[in-house]
Amino acid sequence: MPEHYYSQQPSSKEEMRTFADTLRGRSWTFQTNAGVFSKGGVDFGSRLLIETMEIPEDADVLDMGCGYGPIGLTAACLAVKGRVTLVDINERAVELARQNALRNGISNVEILQSNLFERLQGRTFRVILCNPPIRAGKRVVHTIFEQAREHLPENGKLWIVIQKKQGAPSAWSKLRELYGKVEEVARDKGYRIFCATNERIPGGAFY
Repeated sequence: MPEHYYSQQPSSKEEMRTFADTLRGRSWTFQTNAGVFSKGGVDFGSRLLIETMEIPEDADVLDMGCGYGPIGLTAACLAVKGRVTLVDINERAVELARQNALRNGISNVEILQSNLFERLQGRTFRVILCNPPIRAGKRVVHTIFEQAREHLPENGKLWIVIQKKQGAPSAWSKLRELYGKVEEVARDKGYRIFCATNERIPGGAFY
């Protein structure tokens, strides 16, 4: 079976690289490696989520499936009085995220290796961010939506980026089923940003 970026212990030969980028008006330097998602640079979907997401300055935030950290670390810059937890199943990604936090001077973070929410029992977050692992299959993606709701307080928000051709309509339907209030906040080049709020209101159709 081919190895994917959601493998717990990637076995692919290491291929470290470093690149610079600008996200939310700040300059960043990221180190990546083989065996992690989008090792060549910040992918378009993550970038769209980063530029769209709304992070209160005092929020407790979770980046689920953090990879080498661009989404969660940017969120930490926005949550200047809050804290961000970055989680990934991939041990290589987790170590890179830790290194990138240090490299960019980000201290209000906690970075954990966890299979989805396994190590987060009993914890809630005002905001959860996720660029879901589409290659892991729809069941895994929908499990993230389901478990995220259990870790959000009332009016907590789940932010998702997903491509229309890779399951946006079914994701929209699942989110409406679970959360009630779901908004499409942005769309660009086939990508959609959904924001689901943990409250109950009448549903609607995907558009």
